[in-house]
Amino acid sequence: MTEEQNHECQDVPPHLPAAGSTDLSNSTREQHWTTVTVASQTQTLNSGQTSSFNTDVELKKLDVPGSQMNPPYEAFSVSNDTVQVTSNKNIIVQAFSMRKLSIQTALVIPTDKLGTKYFIPPVPQILGTTDGPVTPNVTERGPFRVIIVNSQQQNTVTFKGQGETSVTLQSNQVAQIWVPNDTTKQVVVSQFPVAVLFSHPCAMKYGCTCGLLTAALPPARDRSVKFPVPMLLAQNASVLQSDNRSSSVVPLNLNSTLVESSGTVVLYRPGLLLTLIPETEFASCFLVPSMQSNNGFIIIVVNKNSTSGIHIGTSQLQNPMWQELDGTDYISTNLSVTSDTTVVWHESSTMAVYFVANQSNLWFGNPAAVISSTPDFRGCAVTAEVVEVQSSAYSWTESIGSCKNETLELISLSDGRFQSQICTKLRQDSPQDVWIGVRRSSMTGDWYWLNNNPFTNTNWADGEPGGVEEGQCAVMSLNNNCGWRDEDCCKAIRPVCYQGPELLKLS
Repeated sequence: MTEEQNHECQDVPPHLPAAGSTDLSNSTREQHWTTVTVASQTQTLNSGQTSSFNTDVELKKLDVPGSQMNPPYEAFSVSNDTVQVTSNKNIIVQAFSMRKLSIQTALVIPTDKLGTKYFIPPVPQILGTTDGPVTPNVTERGPFRVIIVNSQQQNTVTFKGQGETSVTLQSNQVAQIWVPNDTTKQVVVSQFPVAVLFSHPCAMKYGCTCGLLTAALPPARDRSVKFPVPMLLAQNASVLQSDNRSSSVVPLNLNSTLVESSGTVVLYRPGLLLTLIPETEFASCFLVPSMQSNNGFIIIVVNKNSTSGIHIGTSQLQNPMWQELDGTDYISTNLSVTSDTTVVWHESSTMAVYFVANQSNLWFGNPAAVISSTPDFRGCAVTAEVVEVQSSAYSWTESIGSCKNETLELISLSDGRFQSQICTKLRQDSPQDVWIGVRRSSMTGDWYWLNNNPFTNTNWADGEPGGVEEGQCAVMSLNNNCGWRDEDCCKAIRPVCYQGPELLKLS
């Protein structure tokens, strides 16, 4: 299951037949239109608009020789059963599979986020499915499978477990292979990037029913990272872990809801396989798709010192019930959601956001789609602001031209929250003075911003500004509070150049 952007192509595994597409090209600068094609269906979306596409392609059962229908299952089944999604601008693609009471969802991963190595999680213990003999001819007793979706070029893919099996895939083909019901370390490696899913076509759930169970897996990481587990999902859950060293199924300990691994970490509870979000992939803005259930939740995990500044659409989060994640610096909360697509964003920090739902006592859901990883107090930044301290020093007037040469402007800090945001970014540099876009009028002696915003919120250092004779321009000191002082406009100082963000338009 892949998503390609910018005139390229996406393959969606056909067991997730309904796809929702959201145009992310919207900004506060201008309006955009995006052309999206799913299979043979084409629609033009306005900025921020969401549309649904229905498909009826189905990924069939594995077609393997009878002699290879027993462990260790050393055969691939290959087909062309994929759905390709194309667009001319950035989009988010969310896939839904619905059949009777069985619902599963998956976020379609952009091809530039795919990898060439994936650790396959161990098979969970599921009463009625994996607790006894595995029988491929009985659907609910059949083995789990790994689904590998190729992109645009011919590709060689190898599955390494008890043995080693390779297959050559053509453009947009999909391969399946059964997974033995044990904790043998298993890995998928490929010549070029692929998408990999871990799935069962009809795992037993509650009330003698079975349904599709699936999770999109992340590429292997090059270092160990930490995964906080949200409290709503922690009870009666287990964690499926697989990395370079081992593969194991671990019951979740509520006294320490933090998992550390360099590989794959998937939470399992009946009806739900949820790929967990590591600290290193926390972000500032997420898109939560519309729910097909009245029992839908947004789950937020954030550092306990960063609970203020969270917004749901245009409204600030009000009076959430926070739960501490024991053994961590994090807390989590869950919010009921309506059927509308929702944007969740943070003014000044990063967080993890999931969407899950419970229908007929069956869970489904996945990590919410990331729109932006850069916090901004003004909203959800589709394109982050540019803040650049130039390497060369100029006079104040020359600094204006130097910034313009890079299609930027000498920064104007006319808002208190903006001042704090910029100071936080810049004070990581070594202490120095930088030009900012404020000057004293030679006619009135009043200070003014280059962008003509009102000169009301200021951050003058103690005793500043001085008299007219002390300077007509202003510098900012990159120390703890980024205070300003007046300075001779002819002095050579490095400027701060700036370009504002493109913000997602929130309705």
